[in-house]
Amino acid sequence: MAEHGLRKWIITITVIMASLLELIDTTIVNVALPEMMGNLGATLEDAGWVVTGYAVANVIILPMSGWLGDRFGRKNYFIFSILAFTVFSFLCGNAHSLTELVAFRILQGLAGGGLLSTAQAILMETWPREEIGMATALFGLGAVVGPTVGPTIGGYITDHFSWPWIFYVNIPVGAIAAFLVSTFVRESPRHAKGQPIDWWGILLLAIGVGSLQVVLEKGESEDWFSTPYISVLTLATILSGIAFIWRELSTDHPVVNFRILKNRSFAIGIVTSFALGFALYGSVFIFPVFCQNLLGFTAQQTGELLFPGGMATICMMPVVGMMLKRGVPAQIMATGGFILFFIFTWMLSNSTLESGTGDFFWPLIIRGIGMSILFVPLTTLAVQDLHGKDIGQGTGLNNMMRQLGGSFGIAILTTLVHINSGKNRALLLENINTYNSAYAQRHNSLVQAFTAKGSTPFDAEQMANRAMEGIVTKQTLLVTYDNLYLLIGVFVLCCIPIIFLQKFKKKVVIPVDAH
Repeated sequence: MAEHGLRKWIITITVIMASLLELIDTTIVNVALPEMMGNLGATLEDAGWVVTGYAVANVIILPMSGWLGDRFGRKNYFIFSILAFTVFSFLCGNAHSLTELVAFRILQGLAGGGLLSTAQAILMETWPREEIGMATALFGLGAVVGPTVGPTIGGYITDHFSWPWIFYVNIPVGAIAAFLVSTFVRESPRHAKGQPIDWWGILLLAIGVGSLQVVLEKGESEDWFSTPYISVLTLATILSGIAFIWRELSTDHPVVNFRILKNRSFAIGIVTSFALGFALYGSVFIFPVFCQNLLGFTAQQTGELLFPGGMATICMMPVVGMMLKRGVPAQIMATGGFILFFIFTWMLSNSTLESGTGDFFWPLIIRGIGMSILFVPLTTLAVQDLHGKDIGQGTGLNNMMRQLGGSFGIAILTTLVHINSGKNRALLLENINTYNSAYAQRHNSLVQAFTAKGSTPFDAEQMANRAMEGIVTKQTLLVTYDNLYLLIGVFVLCCIPIIFLQKFKKKVVIPVDAH
């Protein structure tokens, strides 16, 4: 039963607040890793498991969240997830060793995985059917803005306080959210209550999805299949994935109902959600590295650059919801979003080492607008034909595919940085010789500059060579990052024809569970 008036808005703010906890914590830790390493006496490789453990646990629970909500009731499961996430946030901040921190981050990720999809399902039940586009738009605020602002918030807290506070700040927010959910959210029917538990399905899901996430997170740093455990986990992913699909299709009470993939709009929707995750997380991954490593921006400057784009997304989300409500086809809006995202990547692909903060304002505004008119229509198209208990299953799978799209995107882009940097460096080095007049002129001017500052001819020559090496390295990375921006742009353009395979509906009405 849909809610109205103040109650509807309290529930909306509450579930968005809870989902933001999970989404921000996905990226907030990244900038605090160096301080964690110093305090806990860990290497960067070891500290990386603080991020990987959370992501692995998160992606395991996402496809199961619909079943868990059906079995225990969405309200009960949601409150439990919020409280567990809050408790484990405190334990993460209070950890005295890296082992403790990684263990509590895994548990925090398991709790957080239940927040995102359950929040979306509750929101879809709370809003009237004819306003479901607006509900999706409001939920999209957190899904799009959360990963973007996470590093900025983490950097600010780490700079002004200490790393445990990136976890402690979750405690009051979690406590308030749990209280509001228990007070205002109504319970939904328990469709799976009393049914046998698909233990084999849960085990195979955990092995398959967990192994895949570890491979994607650690593959590049471990040189992929030259590392034995990456090869073993890849094999485990394939075998358990096949076994899991067979199990879920052959049992009467699956933990993940793959039969909803018979719904054409949903089947195509999870593909476009994967593409959205690739573009969203891939661009968020590349841009801060590009700004800080090449252009010398601080973490705070980079965060300030991302802020206007986030505000553009926030301002556009309600507008997108209203356009859907008034009958603008979701396919047309999503096409516009993909085109705007391509324009953003094309503009950034023309960046130079002289680019300043002002050069990124409009590209990031365009990205913010593009993401707002991508997320809402794509999500709406995916779930538009789901009914009753399939909504929980659908939102779980859809969010998992977006998360996996981001993981695949980051893994692929990281690998391409490594491969293309070598190729671009080799091409640039072909011009580093005494027969190239431009090189000779630049080299000689550097030698003269160092000599004028009092260096001996020998020292000046060595310093000039090191300076030229630095220039080549920066130019190599610049060309590499510019090419990757363009690659992401071409990828999203190629996704446009896919969305037109989904049904056209002037006004999307999504059936929801009755309370």
